[in-house]
Amino acid sequence: MSNEKYLTIAIETAKKAGKEILGYYNKGDFTAEIKDDNSPVTSADIAANNTIIDCLKTLTPDIPIVSEETSAADIAKRKHWTKYWLLDPIDGTGEFILGSGDFAVNIALVENNWPTIGVIHAPDHQLTYFSQKGAGAYKENTESAKQIFVNPYQVDKPIKVAISRRQELSLMGQYLNKAYNYEYVALGSCSLKNCLIAEGGADCYLRIGPTGEWDTGASQSILEEAGGTIVSSNFESLSYNQRDTLMNPDFIGLGDQQFPWRDIVIPHVASRKL
Repeated sequence: MSNEKYLTIAIETAKKAGKEILGYYNKGDFTAEIKDDNSPVTSADIAANNTIIDCLKTLTPDIPIVSEETSAADIAKRKHWTKYWLLDPIDGTGEFILGSGDFAVNIALVENNWPTIGVIHAPDHQLTYFSQKGAGAYKENTESAKQIFVNPYQVDKPIKVAISRRQELSLMGQYLNKAYNYEYVALGSCSLKNCLIAEGGADCYLRIGPTGEWDTGASQSILEEAGGTIVSSNFESLSYNQRDTLMNPDFIGLGDQQFPWRDIVIPHVASRKL
């Protein structure tokens, strides 16, 4: 099966899950609880997870699946995978619960330990971002799809930083060089903030706190195809399916590589266990 076909499957599956999520969201009819890692999960997350897994198992039965809401195989088994689906049924569950609309379905195809296809579908915004290695990144609304690119570096312009509505600005600000000028753009889920960079609406995003590989897989593909990248908070490459844990270090979504990022962002290493 070609990667073009895999991309079509991922897009259609994400949109199907998005319709199911909106059924819960629009009615406000869902239950929520806190998982062992202190992150929220709702009945909508579980329903979307089941929908996505059912679709992918039916259409691509030979490709393994890693999901935030499903127990993953240990590395002894996963290390032999050359291809697998990586998904987060609802990225931004907290935003879903609050009713902001800033949540998305994330689906990535990872091949040889790197995302080659990314789909991020924001059902309440009726937007879908998608990418395929070597074929560019795109943003689709209800009318059309267009190729997207990161914002080109302009030395005399403030750097646009995507931030969370709920995160203390001082937490992130301590890692930004105060010699530069910044503008801040607030948005919900981390994947949508990375998509904002990919379409030129922001230049960078610092994620401080726990995330999993499912939070960055689709974004990694989309942002790189748009001219940006995602790296760890000390500018090292992220890894996919190479460790027993699937948890990420703190990471940075970056736009145009002409920015002097290593001077703008102060490197740091997360103190938590990874």
